[in-house]
Amino acid sequence: MDIRSVAIKTIRLEAGAIASLEKLIDTGFEEAVLSVKNAKGRLVISGIGKSAIIAQKIVATLNSTGTPAIFLHAADAIHGDLGMVQQDDVVMIISKSGESPEIKVLVPLIKNFGNVLIGMVGNTQSYLSANSNIVLNTTVEQEACPNNLAPTSSTTAQMVMGDALAVTLMELNGFGSDDFAKFHPGGMLGKKLYLRVADLYIQNEKPEVNANASISKVIMEMTAKRLGATAVTDEKKLLGIITDGDLRRMLEKGGGFENITAKDIMGTNPKSIEVDELAVDALDKMRKYNISQLVVLNNGLYAGLLHLHDLIREGLI
Repeated sequence: MDIRSVAIKTIRLEAGAIASLEKLIDTGFEEAVLSVKNAKGRLVISGIGKSAIIAQKIVATLNSTGTPAIFLHAADAIHGDLGMVQQDDVVMIISKSGESPEIKVLVPLIKNFGNVLIGMVGNTQSYLSANSNIVLNTTVEQEACPNNLAPTSSTTAQMVMGDALAVTLMELNGFGSDDFAKFHPGGMLGKKLYLRVADLYIQNEKPEVNANASISKVIMEMTAKRLGATAVTDEKKLLGIITDGDLRRMLEKGGGFENITAKDIMGTNPKSIEVDELAVDALDKMRKYNISQLVVLNNGLYAGLLHLHDLIREGLI
């Protein structure tokens, strides 16, 4: 057996199944999207077997992108959990065959409740398809399984159809990055979307010398504030910056340093960032210019320094 060939064949079969979904985005898909968007309740998604696992993933995606959804296992539904379904909810049942015994029991119960029923089904001639108000067709020609039995291409198609549903609802609801951050405050995605420069630089010391400060004063300030740099200012107006590198280059030139002042070795037009900008934007600037500090400005005035270590500490790197 050629291991690579089998893996590539699997990928191509599943990729083909996804590509074929384009032809299945029809008026039924539009109706499904609008029914969920206009519902006063939630989207309840159910399934059995592998389809139940896909249902849970789709629920997670919908909840994180602004569409309230809950998972209802088809087997548990007929043993008490059907009480989850409220009057204003839309129900979506996912099934490849549309003929599973649990599905056949669940469908008439949902219909009796009067809820809109969306069937995401791989067999448009099935019981589920015939009894759904709206059908999402996820038919695939072939499973990636060599016996054409194990759900592979079919579950991939279900997941992608669920993503298409979630993303379309995001667009219709105007769900943006600020909304996304509200639902992901504890993870890396959330930090990238809500953590700002103001949240980080304020924890640091504020190294600062005037233009006429002696080299010894500059070194003492940089050593005391421990950020590897100091700003050179004139009444909070930023004139330049002196870094460890500037001091090393000065020492390499040799000679006496008694008459050298801050303005003689400072770098002008230092790279800076405003306090209200995102921390991830600060990281992008540091990477772009290969630097480890940024001058932080508040309405154009010197406010402090942001160090690469601050971003590392927050896990942005």
